[in-house]
Amino acid sequence: MQILLVKTSSLGDVVHNLPVVDDLRAALPGVQIDWLVEQAFVEVPRLHPGVRTVIPCALRRWRRAPFSATTRAEWAAMRVQLRAERYDLIVDTQGLIKSALLACLAQGPRAGFDRDSVRESLASWFYQRRFPVARTLHALERNRQLVALAAGYPLTRAPSYGLDVTAGVASASPAGTPLPPVWDAAAPFAVLLHSTARDEKLWPESLWIALACDLHSRLGIRSMLPWGSEVERERSERLAQAIPEAQVPARTGLTTLAHGLACARVVIGVDTGLLHLASAVGARCIGIYVASDPARNGLYPDSVGLNLGGVGMLPGADDVLAAVLQATLQAPLQVTPQVTAGLPE
Repeated sequence: MQILLVKTSSLGDVVHNLPVVDDLRAALPGVQIDWLVEQAFVEVPRLHPGVRTVIPCALRRWRRAPFSATTRAEWAAMRVQLRAERYDLIVDTQGLIKSALLACLAQGPRAGFDRDSVRESLASWFYQRRFPVARTLHALERNRQLVALAAGYPLTRAPSYGLDVTAGVASASPAGTPLPPVWDAAAPFAVLLHSTARDEKLWPESLWIALACDLHSRLGIRSMLPWGSEVERERSERLAQAIPEAQVPARTGLTTLAHGLACARVVIGVDTGLLHLASAVGARCIGIYVASDPARNGLYPDSVGLNLGGVGMLPGADDVLAAVLQATLQAPLQVTPQVTAGLPE
């Protein structure tokens, strides 16, 4: 049986689709799984040994120059890959009009959420098989339930991300290049994921500094401040100046970063896809939420992590430190992990 998964973006959504691969392999021995994903995130499904072929698209970039020679060539290459197989099933777990249209380029029966479950109702028109899945479920479970319904098997197993980080690094680096020295796990470090796509999800810099200083003075843990854009780099460097022994590593690809996250003593982050990637590779994680609901998009409850806060909540530095102690030292919480204080003006 050959199945195409359509989950193009964003990073957190792509990570939340990974357990589908293990579900399919457990329920359908011998299944061949391909995955259509945005170019920026191709490294994530490539980390999973159960994905046969990762097919890249670049809709975000193509929209900026729709008629350029590069866009036309890349679009044609994607279509060739999508039509190289006759799939037994194509499942769009993205639920957007753009993802549904991309699914139409492949050969085979298309399945997706029904109009009451899908993110964009028009998308359901492009599926031949439509299934109801509660919108209140965590994103990871919505993906799992949709694919289970479409492929016709019961969900009887706990979710598993199934990532093989070591193999992924090896394949990305034929010479077997080790991680940069800054990620050396011999000196314990925490990764602070302070950046996110929406400013309202940010945690105040003063709290990051207070937390990181406590991690250093009380636990001997240095802080790593990765970044992806110039704005994020400037924030990382600004924070590092106020935190003892903090380091701002060079920008890396997702494969190397995933390996670094797996080596961390703890990963602490706001609502960002990198936090979910850290959880997927088995890192101890603390999620800080101030403007989104962790029940639907937070660290999955069965993963190695804790979610703090929520919409209109502002966890304090002491709250997060207590969660770190619980996660890394199995110490009891000393403070209430969810705070209902208003956001700073």
